[in-house]
Amino acid sequence: MTTYPLTLPTHTGIRSINIRAVNVVAYERSPFTLSGQAQASAGQGWAADVTLPPMKYEDAEQWNAWLLSLRGQFGTFLMGDPVRALARGSARGTDTVTVNGAGQTGENLNITSDQLSELEYLKAGDYIQLGSGISTTLHKLLVDVDTDASGNATLTLWPHVRTAPSNGATVVVENAKGRWRLSSNESEWSVNEASIYGISFSAMEAI
Repeated sequence: MTTYPLTLPTHTGIRSINIRAVNVVAYERSPFTLSGQAQASAGQGWAADVTLPPMKYEDAEQWNAWLLSLRGQFGTFLMGDPVRALARGSARGTDTVTVNGAGQTGENLNITSDQLSELEYLKAGDYIQLGSGISTTLHKLLVDVDTDASGNATLTLWPHVRTAPSNGATVVVENAKGRWRLSSNESEWSVNEASIYGISFSAMEAI
């Protein structure tokens, strides 16, 4: 029996990835004055288009088996930005970083780190991960963050934190990942006359 979320295969790497940040906003614009009104909803989530490098049969069939194991949109998998494993700031995976306070949802998240009075500990554009397994979520920082003399800091995040993590929960600052599912129930691949496979897929955040 397959257990989700699956781990993303790494035997070939990814040729390219187009990551999109999707906001749910209703916008109406007058055809007469061109003035508009925007209404933001709570919906925020990641989407991505992944293209794999051209590959031979042996590598391709590992990917095909993985994609079929997802059973279309039923299963989920973990994936992060493949070129952004490390933070632009000084935060690293060897640090102890945890949620500071229970019941936090929304744009801001209070954390504490064992790195005290650290300037630019995390920088705008850095990723963090909250949770693990089926509770894994990927977030991007919107502003630079310093830690104070006690190691405390407040992160401004996109997407917003939907489910409050527990006080003391781990905050992943290196190799951050989110939980995804395929955007379609169909999986496909192409093969040319040289037996070179072409594989690509689209995914959306599993919310």
